[in-house]
Amino acid sequence: MVKQKTTVRVAGKEYTLVSSEPPEYMNRVAVYVDRKISETVLATRLPVDKAAVLTSINIADELMKSHDENSRLRRELMNVRRELEEARKGQ
Repeated sequence: MVKQKTTVRVAGKEYTLVSSEPPEYMNRVAVYVDRKISETVLATRLPVDKAAVLTSINIADELMKSHDENSRLRRELMNVRRELEEARKGQ
């Protein structure tokens, strides 16, 4: 896939990102991060650089919980499929 440059604004600074994702997606990601940093700054009154680190930890926490939930749902789906297959064999 072709990589594209996209300029985004996060915490008042511009960053040029290079990605194979569409610019619209990269802008969505940047808007999300910018909003989360702004929320952290407002809630904690920390300087932007420290708020960015805290925000990174919070986003990583969200990501890990999502991964854990995804894994749990995949296991549950496998169990349901197995039960369905066993029920079909028993008919």
